[in-house]
Amino acid sequence: MVDYKIELVFVPVADVDRARAFYGDTLGWPVDHDQTVSPELRFVQVTPPGSACSIAFGYGFGEMSPGTLRALQVVVGDIDDAHADLSKRGVDVSPIDDQAWGRVVHFADPDGNTWAVQQLPARS
Repeated sequence: MVDYKIELVFVPVADVDRARAFYGDTLGWPVDHDQTVSPELRFVQVTPPGSACSIAFGYGFGEMSPGTLRALQVVVGDIDDAHADLSKRGVDVSPIDDQAWGRVVHFADPDGNTWAVQQLPARS
């Protein structure tokens, strides 16, 4: 069987500079690339700390409308720490939701693309 690794997900945004500020400055995710190839093509890539998968946004590629990507998910070791970090950074983050499949919080980027942050349940 061939290994398939998701390493890049495109996020549709309306304002690239605003998205770069949110993901890079507000969330603190490292900006790996910010390349304007031409007036019609710009590519920005950021990677959540600890993730093998990056997200990219820009203009000149993709068919999705800004704000239409729903339920992107990242996993953290401690949801309380993640909630505190997001709150401290000024992100409008939901209260912690305790479920059988883990503890979860939600937030959205400035365009309305939504994110879930999950702490997996303890494995027995």
